[in-house]
Amino acid sequence: MPLYLKSIGMGAIYIGVLEGLADAIAGISKTYFGKLSDTSGRRMPFVWGGYVLSSLSKSAIGLFVNPIWVLTTRSLDRLGKGIRTASRDAMLSAEATPETKGAVFGFHRSLDTLGAFFGPIIALIYLHYHPADYQRIFAYALIPAVFLVFALALVEDKKIEKKNESGSLFWSSLNYWKIASPEYKRIISLILIFTLVNSSDMFLLLKARESGLGDVQTISLYIFYNFIYAASSYQMGIISDRIGKKKVFLLGLTFFIITYGGMAFNSDYKIFYLLFFFYGLFAAATEGITKAWVSNLCAKVDLATALGFQSTTQSLAAMMASMLAGVIWYSVGSSYVFFMASFVTVIIATLLFLEKKIS
Repeated sequence: MPLYLKSIGMGAIYIGVLEGLADAIAGISKTYFGKLSDTSGRRMPFVWGGYVLSSLSKSAIGLFVNPIWVLTTRSLDRLGKGIRTASRDAMLSAEATPETKGAVFGFHRSLDTLGAFFGPIIALIYLHYHPADYQRIFAYALIPAVFLVFALALVEDKKIEKKNESGSLFWSSLNYWKIASPEYKRIISLILIFTLVNSSDMFLLLKARESGLGDVQTISLYIFYNFIYAASSYQMGIISDRIGKKKVFLLGLTFFIITYGGMAFNSDYKIFYLLFFFYGLFAAATEGITKAWVSNLCAKVDLATALGFQSTTQSLAAMMASMLAGVIWYSVGSSYVFFMASFVTVIIATLLFLEKKIS
């Protein structure tokens, strides 16, 4: 995606704004559709609709070389994510016990990321024979999308207890904070602060590209990152069930500090692989772990709403993080983006370590 946007003349600021707006759309919609799932007592319609919308919009993004078209299709892709995420995560949580949620969410992240591992490999092979032919790559993405539509239709939608709610579901979903547990609020607050410095992964790839790496090398870094992410997510989930979600999350923040601190000063091709190795471990130690952590701190009837609210706050913070990163990159240089994020994360990790009420 960042290489394609670069190829059609879009700079760091536009990419930051694009990713920020896309994340905002996904974020705002996650809580609403989570609440809608809880009140309707249904999960699969939201999961099916969200995945289908994302798949079709991803395929359409390369049809026209136009900033408005790219913004529209990217936003629809993120809207699809907003529709499906809370319901899907609630389904995963319902299939686990509090003692096994780390493993369940970690296993999901492993399988999900395997797609992000094999997909770029196919793209890499294609670009080797057809350099810079990005538009056809997006068109070919329609093939797995068709399989997805039929595969999801086979998943059973189990009955769940409905959440009785009156008034506007939109405002009610955004007000979940008022009824959330104190532990939930503390965890969400710290995650939110961290997300404000965790900009889009696109900036990591743009940094590698800026350092002189070619398209093939840059994509290979992303493939390597996804391999590490996929290979370690399930194990990280199992470990979190044994020693606690907080300890594994702190380990993930440590990997983030190493990655971003190195990104601020590195320009060596081989070192980038080491940094993306740590970044894969960071993702494995935080993504699924966070959802497993949060899902243990809410009532079952509010499960999708609570998970959606967590995703909403993170997405809105990610929007601001990406926009800020784009501005800093353009104004003073890429190194400042990564050094600032690494420094702030050291403070956040220290605060979380000292927080005795969160375990």
